[in-house]
Amino acid sequence: MLDKIAHYFDFQQQALNLRAKRAEVIAGNIANADTPSYKAVDLDFKSALQSAQGDQLRLAMTATDRGHIGGNAAASSAGAELKYRSAVQRSLDGNTVDMDVERAAFTDNAMQYQSTLTFLNRRISSLNDAIKGGQ
Repeated sequence: MLDKIAHYFDFQQQALNLRAKRAEVIAGNIANADTPSYKAVDLDFKSALQSAQGDQLRLAMTATDRGHIGGNAAASSAGAELKYRSAVQRSLDGNTVDMDVERAAFTDNAMQYQSTLTFLNRRISSLNDAIKGGQ
């Protein structure tokens, strides 16, 4: 029973994890805005979420030897592929961080994170109402 409830929230959990990871990446870009030759990176949220959803559908790996390391779908989604961001205008020291782009990306990601939390809270609330009998 609990596994069905947990499965009900899997998508939002993965989305929140990826949004948090993207916030860390953008914050890293902002922190390195003055680092010479630093190349700004970003996480492609859409492809990372599709990859995380695809990992759920795959069968678990079977370890045939005790020296084998088991696969972990959560780890692969958390380690989503980072891609270099296209430089709007390079600085003289080779740094590609554009603070306006980073601020906009950070704000957009924060709003998306908040909306995912709101959606998740509503799902929990509706599940709670169903358990209580809609009173």
